[in-house]
Amino acid sequence: IQVASGLSLEDLNITQDGLQCKGYAIQCRVTAEDPKNDFAPETGHILAYQSPGGHGIRLDGGINSYVSPFYDSLLVKVTATGSNRAAASNRMNRALKEFKVRGLKTNI
Repeated sequence: IQVASGLSLEDLNITQDGLQCKGYAIQCRVTAEDPKNDFAPETGHILAYQSPGGHGIRLDGGINSYVSPFYDSLLVKVTATGSNRAAASNRMNRALKEFKVRGLKTNI
């Protein structure tokens, strides 16, 4: 908030050397695209949708029941976090397996 109000990192006595990594994150884009057809966009009605959740899983986006040909085919972005790369990767794999999308082909 302070940077957005105009202060610089130097004004706040923050340096790159003072920052520490506290984990890993992996993000995937779930799209209405057909991987077997050169990732051509899919349009139409979503008949059923179930998203994953739980600790370390974040979903960004909103699912509408109809995917229009006039917009990006992105359905949702999924972010998985973990204390190390393997933990984040395992969470993402679980999350992608838990997705249920019926009515359209997806890149999952």
